[in-house]
Amino acid sequence: MGLFFYPIIFVEFIQKLMGITLITLTMTQKKLSIILVFTLWAGLFSCTEKQNTASELQGFYHAKLDIGENHVPFFLRVKENAGGWAAEIINGKEALDYDEVYVKGDSIKIIMGIFDAEIRAKVDKNGQLQGEFLKNNVAGYSIPFLATPGSTQRFATTKDPAYDFTGKWKTVFTHEDGNVYDAIGIFEQDGNQISGTFLTKLGDYRFLDGNVGGDTFYLSAFDGSHVYYFEGSLDERGDLIGKFRSGPRYMESFTASRDEEFELPDAYSFNYLKPEFETFNFTFPDVDGKMVSLDDESFKDKVVLVQLFGTWCPNCMDETKFLAEWYKKNKERGIEIVALAFESRADFDYASTRVKKAKDRMGADYTFLIAGESNKEKASEALPALNQVIAFPTLIYLDKQGQVRKIHTGFNGPGTGLYYQDWVEAHEQLVNELLQE
Repeated sequence: MGLFFYPIIFVEFIQKLMGITLITLTMTQKKLSIILVFTLWAGLFSCTEKQNTASELQGFYHAKLDIGENHVPFFLRVKENAGGWAAEIINGKEALDYDEVYVKGDSIKIIMGIFDAEIRAKVDKNGQLQGEFLKNNVAGYSIPFLATPGSTQRFATTKDPAYDFTGKWKTVFTHEDGNVYDAIGIFEQDGNQISGTFLTKLGDYRFLDGNVGGDTFYLSAFDGSHVYYFEGSLDERGDLIGKFRSGPRYMESFTASRDEEFELPDAYSFNYLKPEFETFNFTFPDVDGKMVSLDDESFKDKVVLVQLFGTWCPNCMDETKFLAEWYKKNKERGIEIVALAFESRADFDYASTRVKKAKDRMGADYTFLIAGESNKEKASEALPALNQVIAFPTLIYLDKQGQVRKIHTGFNGPGTGLYYQDWVEAHEQLVNELLQE
């Protein structure tokens, strides 16, 4: 009997103990269950003596961030990697990798990729990781963090699902101050598991994942920066009533109704040049302090894309990942991209450090400039030719003569499925048209 056979026996044994079979699990639960079982098997059979604390940190965890009345769950994997440590955060179809992970004794620190944020935790007597999630660029921002080995279900619902939320929902969010905005909810449900996102005119809430209990769904996402929690229940008319929480303090309510035909306003309709400006131009320092302008020779007779960007912005991360690969494939065609970074501190050294890290991590070989603070009013002042800056990211398309041809406000990323694919196609078509002129 080979070594490979023992994990299979162990899988069956654990399933009997847990009172489940792989047949009763959803596809995602199957994958997570197998990950958990093999982690347990490795822990039991890899050595006969108790491992040291650092080694015990390895494994698959059900993690949660305590935002007060609610918890935001997500899946976390910690592993040794080429002599060091690495971590992975899982939200539905997305797995985010982090390689700046530091372990000392019973303590672990996970740097959240390009974001100026981190998880700090210690192993408690029950083998849990207990600590906090910190945003270093936000004074006093700390959320209690707890990660427990095992569990393949994101939300612990006690009721069987009584409704299938799959489909498209016209949604209206209302902030506590009375501000109202429209959105589209798109969901896919399989048994008690649900995934999807909400699209707004400024961007999307990325990869949401969760569970359904009775006539209520629970969705969450943690991407290293934003902490999202959504809860929605059916009313007597078959519509949705729910709440949205972002981080420890921000809260909105929402209502939604099924509507397969509803669409948001055209993302190219929000921004434009003011009538008194014939051209769009700027001069800002690059990450090394060298002043760069659109009048520079390197942009002459080329199609130029200007990206309004911030390293604190997950939607900007999604757009930059796309543009980084796209630019590598297309730059020889006479295309340049310039990212204008608006960072959380008005300090050049801080901003430059954050942008350099983001540029390196995402493999973005195009030009990045330090343009100012991550404040829409100040960004509007820095770019007076625009009617206003209302979203990060925003993508401005200039033709070979330097004329603004289109401005795309916000970004709906890969978590939006067909909406993302439609944008990619429209982007390719627009750039091809500008190149052929």
